[in-house]
Amino acid sequence: MKSPATSPPEFWLRGPLPAVPPLLQPVAHALLQARHEVETALHTFPDALLTARPAGVASVGFHLRHLAGVLDRMQTYARHQPLSEVQLAYLAAENDVPTTPGSTATLVQHFHSTVDQLLAYLPTVPEATLPEFRPVGRAGLPSTVIGLLVHAAEHTTRHVGQLLVTARVVQAGVA
Repeated sequence: MKSPATSPPEFWLRGPLPAVPPLLQPVAHALLQARHEVETALHTFPDALLTARPAGVASVGFHLRHLAGVLDRMQTYARHQPLSEVQLAYLAAENDVPTTPGSTATLVQHFHSTVDQLLAYLPTVPEATLPEFRPVGRAGLPSTVIGLLVHAAEHTTRHVGQLLVTARVVQAGVA
């Protein structure tokens, strides 16, 4: 365990973020923590391992593309907008990592950008709108503004955990 003097506490222990509504602070903290963990874990990750799927699990490249896509889609739904053709095409291509992996730096930067966009959106969300209905997907499945934003955070943390394990496993296989 690192000493508090050498590393700051996790984001949820650093206090409230300016301008983010109180009920959305946990969403912002989770996204900041995820962004930090991805950056820390992948700053030297080899591009050649982006498509590696040990034991058939999802690749690091898939997780990075999926993370960015989910954050973008959840924000769109929270804004009560349909997905654009570009978003639908991105969704269809998320799992196509073996043919379009990109570089680690590019995929990490894209993930960071989508985190930043969602963090910029949070201060614009009036707390009174959090329980409002929002349809999800072509089927219009029921959710709410807060449901979408919390899902964005929890889905991100789940995939970041999977990404971190996969990255360690594939790097250990090379070392």
